[in-house]
Amino acid sequence: MNLANKITVVRIAMIPLFMLVFQRYPAWLEDRLGIFHYINQYGLYWAVGLFVLASATDKLDGYIARKYNMITNLGKLLDPLADKLLVSVALIMMVQQKMIPSWIAVVIIGREVMVSGLRILAAEKGVALAADRHGKLKLVLQVVAITAVLLNNYPFAFLIDFPIDLTIMFAAVVLTIYSGYQCVKNNYRELQLEW
Repeated sequence: MNLANKITVVRIAMIPLFMLVFQRYPAWLEDRLGIFHYINQYGLYWAVGLFVLASATDKLDGYIARKYNMITNLGKLLDPLADKLLVSVALIMMVQQKMIPSWIAVVIIGREVMVSGLRILAAEKGVALAADRHGKLKLVLQVVAITAVLLNNYPFAFLIDFPIDLTIMFAAVVLTIYSGYQCVKNNYRELQLEW
């Protein structure tokens, strides 16, 4: 396994850690073990740090793979999988913590499932569907939106009494829908999809 793939695997391994520190634990568990009290008090900060770090390593492993010619089939599978898992887990946990409405998670995760299905169809026909600029921009906006919501509108709350975090999240949803539409539009003829 080359360096780029190892970075991707580390990114995937950060997801359960993100879940552990983002989770709220019951008072009886806090009373028994101090670590759970610490997590309930500071876990969100650790979760934001892990999410940002994991998101940043996405660019790093891609850069290393391209620069040092380390592109492999395993990397082509794991890299987008890591992105989808990280974003999906973050959204689901944010719904659980009532930070975002559930329909946001459904739309974003639903788009990822649809595009993954298209990629499977394309692979069966011997066609490789590369991510276009809309898809890449969508991921960046999703990461920014999730980070902003996790930070509870910080530092914007000090400057303006307006939910900038949720506005960015809605923009991410719109771009997610649009990029999914573009993906279908640009590839349905090539894949000869039957409606």
